[in-house]
Amino acid sequence: MQKGIHPTFQKVIFLDASVGFSFLSASTKTSTETMEWEDGQTYPVIRVDSSSASHPFFTGKQKNTEIGGRVDKFKKRLSYKR
Repeated sequence: MQKGIHPTFQKVIFLDASVGFSFLSASTKTSTETMEWEDGQTYPVIRVDSSSASHPFFTGKQKNTEIGGRVDKFKKRLSYKR
């Protein structure tokens, strides 16, 4: 890799403030907001809108809006016209 053309890769805390869930990971994003992690070190904080703790797909609260597929819709429409 060439020096000076790549962004800095560092550890950051991703914080889902809607449920208070946070996790430590590595990213090229940075922030002026910092927080102390469980290991006693201070890392930049990136706030996210949703995470696995709050997204409906991962929490099991997702609603299936499509009951049937295209074939079922066609058969329903065909049987209605008769």
